[in-house]
Amino acid sequence: MSDAASMEASLIAAADADIRIPLFERFFAAFPERRPSFISVDAASRRMTDETLQMMFGLATGESWVWPLVAELVFTHRSYGALPIAEYDAFIDMTVEELGVAAGAAWSAEAAAAWARNADALKAMIRKARAEWAEAMPAGAPQRA
Repeated sequence: MSDAASMEASLIAAADADIRIPLFERFFAAFPERRPSFISVDAASRRMTDETLQMMFGLATGESWVWPLVAELVFTHRSYGALPIAEYDAFIDMTVEELGVAAGAAWSAEAAAAWARNADALKAMIRKARAEWAEAMPAGAPQRA
């Protein structure tokens, strides 16, 4: 089964779950200093969770829109200061973990591996975007943390 097919099956299995609530509880427990950055946790949690899942699934399906979206998000996140790369990595990993919990018995080793591969690809893309913005706009790019 392809990564995309495994990932889609887990998304379908978790469709009725709202993973953003436990995801953001975990994220804020790990990074409590980040909570004040959110004007509306409800709105941001919906968008961030959906975008993170969509970008990983888009990578699995070879979508051309993923790179421009990642590059834009990395640039716009500069308004929150120099976000440590560990926060990006943790959020992506926590998203995959919460999806696994929500998928329940439908979560397989194959699905976990597919999500992990595409999570790693997304993390690499974020690093690439940060490096390219730093080179293109040294004064206005997020600092590498």
